[in-house]
This record gives sequence, C-alpha cells and structure tokens, in this order.
Amino acid sequence: MDVKTRAEHATEPAGDGAIKPPIQLAPDAEPTGPLGLSPSPRRYALSPINKRRWRNFKTNRRGYWSLWVFLALFFITLLAEFIANDKPLYIHDRSKSYFPVFFTYPETTFGGDFETATDYRDPYLQKLIADKGGTVIWPPIRYSYDTHNLDLPTPAPSKPTWLLTEKECQSVVERKGLKGCSDLEYNWLGTDDEGRDVLTRMIYGFRVSVLFGLILTIVSSVIGVAAGAVQGYFGGWTDLLFQRFIEIWTSVPELYLLLIISSVLVPGFFVLLGILLLFSWVRLVGLVRAEFLRGRNFEYIQAARALGVSNAVIMFRHLLPNAMVATLTFLPFIMSSSVMTLTALDFLGFGLPPGSPSLGELLNQGKNNLQAPWLGISAFCVLAVMLTLLIFIGEAVRDAFDPRKIRNGK
Repeated sequence: MDVKTRAEHATEPAGDGAIKPPIQLAPDAEPTGPLGLSPSPRRYALSPINKRRWRNFKTNRRGYWSLWVFLALFFITLLAEFIANDKPLYIHDRSKSYFPVFFTYPETTFGGDFETATDYRDPYLQKLIADKGGTVIWPPIRYSYDTHNLDLPTPAPSKPTWLLTEKECQSVVERKGLKGCSDLEYNWLGTDDEGRDVLTRMIYGFRVSVLFGLILTIVSSVIGVAAGAVQGYFGGWTDLLFQRFIEIWTSVPELYLLLIISSVLVPGFFVLLGILLLFSWVRLVGLVRAEFLRGRNFEYIQAARALGVSNAVIMFRHLLPNAMVATLTFLPFIMSSSVMTLTALDFLGFGLPPGSPSLGELLNQGKNNLQAPWLGISAFCVLAVMLTLLIFIGEAVRDAFDPRKIRNGK
C-alpha cells in the first residue's frame, strides 16, 4: 500500500491536470500533531539523576519529615502578625469595616478624643466600640512582641497564667471585675522581666532567626562560590593572590571588629547581616576552589575551550553544576551555624537592638532571672528543635547527593 504524506496529498494533481493549492490554515488555528491533537506544552521535568537524589532524600524519613516540620513552623511564623498581635484583625463599627493589622487608624475614627494611633487594648476604646454595637475580631494571642502587660497578677517576670492560683490573681480580678484567673488574658508561657509575652516573642524570634540565617547563608554562599570558582578555574597568580588575601582576612578578629562597628553604627538587622557577611563568605571558597581545580582539566572542558566557548559559560554552565553537588550538602549546616551566631551575639548584647524579638535575648533573661525558669527553658526548647531539624535535613541532603548511592541506584 502506497502511503502518501500530507504534503504530497496537498500538491497531487486534480482531475483536470491542475495542481491543487496547498491547504491554508486559518490565522488563529493552532498546529496539530500527527493524530490531529495539539502538542502538549513543554513541562519542566527532573533529570533521572535528580529523581534518584529526591528518592534518596525521601528514603531518609527523619530528614524528610524534618523538612516538612521546619517549613510548617517557618510558614506559621511568617503569619505571626495574624497569630499574635495587639491590633485586631477586623473591626466593624458604624457600618464600616476596618483592618488595623494592615492600616493605622487614629483614635478619633472610633470615637476617641485624640488624633494619635489607636491603642486597641485600651478598655475605654473597647467600651466605645462595644456601646455602638461594633464587632472586634482579635488574633488568638492579643500581644505583640513589644506589648507590655500592665495588668500582671504578680511582678514581672510573671509565671504562666495557667500556673497562677486564685489568690495570686485576686487583685487583678477584683480591679477588672472578672470572676477568676480563667478570665484573664493568658500568657501561656509567662512574661519576661518587662512584662512582655514570652510565647509571642518566641514566635517572632523564630522568624527573625530563620530569616537572618537564610539570608546570610544564601548571600555568603553566592559570594563564596563565585570567589572559589574564579580561583579554581584560572589558578596561577589569581589563585595565589586570592589565597593570601583570604589568609589575611580570616585572621582579623571578628568579634573585636563587631564591637568597633557597633560603637559607630546603630546595631540593626541589616547592619549585623553586613558585618557577619564580611567573614562568612569564605566558608565555601576552599571547597568550590578544589572542585574547579579538579574539573578544569577534564576533556570536555578542554574541548569547550578549543571550540571558543567563553570562560564565563564554561565556569557557570559546565563546571558549576558539578561543584554545587558538594556545596549543597553544606548549606543546612551553614544555616544552623548562622542562627547560632545571631543567638550568641544577642546573648552577649552585641546583636539586634534592645527590644527586638530574639531567642538569644530570652536566654540572657533566663540567666539573669533564675527564679523564672520558663524564660530559659522556652528559648532553649525552640533553639533545640530548630537546630535539630536543620541537622536532620542536612544529613538527608548529604545522603541524597552521595555519589555512591546514586551510582549504585539505591
């Protein structure tokens, strides 16, 4: 049987000897496949080796579930303003809707006397809204990280509300016209020495620590990988001079430099991040340099050079993927080290500004207030859980990129 292509059918002679014109498609018609079906769009798919790596990662159940637990905790803390805040989520007053979490309203908006920002915890303002039949929806915890509880039943640091006795709550209960301790606004993990809710400061402190460690790890890794790539690829005097510079730079006492800069600049999140970035980028330089020194003499790299491929393309398209295999296994451990560095600086008083939500500052308060064990225990538990999850994730990543397991197909 003679099978003709569609092009041959389109140009075969007609009955009178004329050639049929080719079939014209409408301008908006989509191309079709051999069976008249439109081709499926291109989708990103993992390569076979990355599929095996992901399978090896999932095989380590401890690291796999640690990743999901860590992501869940981090996602919850990203929504900290909707979980713990001294501003309501929503207010309906006089047929109008207000969202104090997103916008700042003056007190006169709700019938107050001043044009200043509204203090939604003020009983007078709450009574004004209630008398007009308004509706107020609060977060689960009615404290922000800097909210001072002025109605503590015991002197600060006050123990958790659920541990208080009716005798300890009596003065506050009578002053506010309540029935008992159960009607108070709960401080589930007590307060610190300034009357701030410990649970709220832990939620915000977890977010600050993770974001700080994540940003420092990513930026320092990018700089370190780039520096190691230049050293390893070009070698010679470039490598020699860079190595001598790194030796001199790493000999500078980091803590002393931090003290000097802190005395000149006001310590803050980005100031502290920049200071630590000055020294943290050297962690991956040696590893990436060794990978590039080994890989620059491979035959396919020599062939690329002979074909005139630029150095930048060879470095970042052909050599870098091989170097990143060893680099990625270190990232979770670098991040845990960054978190511990921030915690240590906050504990010593050289970290974030006073009043910032910090796990290190909570540990320092626990040291200074041994009669309030909930301060030190709470911060220690959060740090222990965070670092344990990161270590488990790092072990799973190391197993996933283990070349022996990938080569054996395990």
